[in-house]
Amino acid sequence: MDRRSGINTALKSQKSALLGSRSQQEHIALRSAANYWQTAHRKAVDRFKWRELRYQRILRELKATSFKSNAALQTELELAKGQVRDLQSRVFAGKSERRKHCEGRNRTASCRRPRGQQHGSTGHGRTMQTQLPARHEDATLDRTQCPKCGLAFHSLVDTEDSQVLEIEVKAYRRVIHRHRYSASCQCGCVNGTVCAPAPARLIERGKFGISVWTSVLLDKFLYGRPSQRLLQDLAGHGLNMSPGTLAGGLQAIAPLFKPLDMALQLKLRSEPYWHADETRWAVFVDVQGKVGHRWYLWVFHSSSVVHYVIDQTRAAEVIVAELAGVDKGVISCDRYSGYKRFARLNPGVVLAFCWAHVRRDFLELANSYPQSAEWALQWVDMIGQLYYLNGIRLNTSVDSAERALTQQTLVQTLQQMATRCASEVANHELFPPAAKVLQSMTLHWSGLTVFVNSPWVDMDNNTAERDIRGPVVGRKNFYGSGSEGSAELAATMYGTLATMKLWGLNARTWLAQYLQACADNGNRPPEDINAFLPWQMNAKRLADMRACRLQ
Repeated sequence: MDRRSGINTALKSQKSALLGSRSQQEHIALRSAANYWQTAHRKAVDRFKWRELRYQRILRELKATSFKSNAALQTELELAKGQVRDLQSRVFAGKSERRKHCEGRNRTASCRRPRGQQHGSTGHGRTMQTQLPARHEDATLDRTQCPKCGLAFHSLVDTEDSQVLEIEVKAYRRVIHRHRYSASCQCGCVNGTVCAPAPARLIERGKFGISVWTSVLLDKFLYGRPSQRLLQDLAGHGLNMSPGTLAGGLQAIAPLFKPLDMALQLKLRSEPYWHADETRWAVFVDVQGKVGHRWYLWVFHSSSVVHYVIDQTRAAEVIVAELAGVDKGVISCDRYSGYKRFARLNPGVVLAFCWAHVRRDFLELANSYPQSAEWALQWVDMIGQLYYLNGIRLNTSVDSAERALTQQTLVQTLQQMATRCASEVANHELFPPAAKVLQSMTLHWSGLTVFVNSPWVDMDNNTAERDIRGPVVGRKNFYGSGSEGSAELAATMYGTLATMKLWGLNARTWLAQYLQACADNGNRPPEDINAFLPWQMNAKRLADMRACRLQ
């Protein structure tokens, strides 16, 4: 039994040893597998988290891009709508920028009456221009007897007079019969025959008279009619002129106005206040180093002179050359940087910026962004109040109490505008386009308020804007100039005719007299140019030029 039990015990111990060894190996294998799968799980979780973070970042970027794209598209849409509204207002709306505060038939007393002749008011009657020469005509009956009995009518002493205003334009030939004489004396001081002098000609050996060239210059540079239409009109009156003859004639006439142009420029520089503006002008010549045919036509307007300059560029050097030698003065202009650079080069020159341009900024803002319309029109009304107060100030005597009160009110109104502007610019929630308009007004505030202490300075630059209107009409009709000489002639003639208009002279009378003086001087400018400068004329000649009595 002992032996048997010993064997059993040995077998059990061997079995337990075998079982223990196997379970330990399995345990190690399981632990190794568990560690592997735990590591794989952790890596999978990490990858999942990294991908989730990546997807979230991509999603945020997509949302931001989509938001920016939507904002850009919304802004573009608003601008497009604003352009549509602007075009519709130009086509269908009224011609004035003023808002109609009174609508309907029930108008209050404060409403401004419409322009023009008022319905029901008594007119001034028909005005017959008695300064025109009269051609008397007799109108009689074909039958001066009674149609029934045949007895003759008795002619009365008085007449029933009627007047009709007419104009007659016709071409004709001046045939000058130059009489010849022979000497009857024997002193020998005269050899051969003597002939009356030939008529003075504006262009040497030219067949067209001064009246033709006067009409050509006025039609092109005062009325803006293209040369081809002018030639067609002349042909309709029986006068045929080729385009080459017209171009050659203008080229020959151009030097005659050089001294006059220099005199206008010298007078411009001698005065203390100018309006200035510029516009594009096409000159169809190829210039080395310049791309395209866009040139610029500048205008400078003083109290006595309107002077134009044609130049290839829009740089401040044009102003420097035009106002050479000027060390102080005031320029009414827009906010173009060329004027600012000229003011920096000449510290004595002050820039008076244009309130009409500021007003235009607010109107364009109201038109482009309807959500800001009410706010923008409030500023438009405040600018209108400035114009109103300044108008009252200028229409009252200098030493009156009313002028002093108006001056005080004007200063207070500007202070209120400046305070409101500063507070609204500091508001970061303000609509960005509106903030941009206010920032521009703040930047130019010193130039916008020059008129307050200098009443002789205008609030706007509309004077120069009106001067540009004539050349713009010509530009739209005949596009520009075909050569540099033609462009310079255009600038000279625009300035000359505008100056005569400024002084109230009859342009046709003045130009005919000037060209006649050039012809009498042998196709050269007159020796005494002062006789044709309005500020140098005596009172009688000036009055005659205005009344169109010089022949």
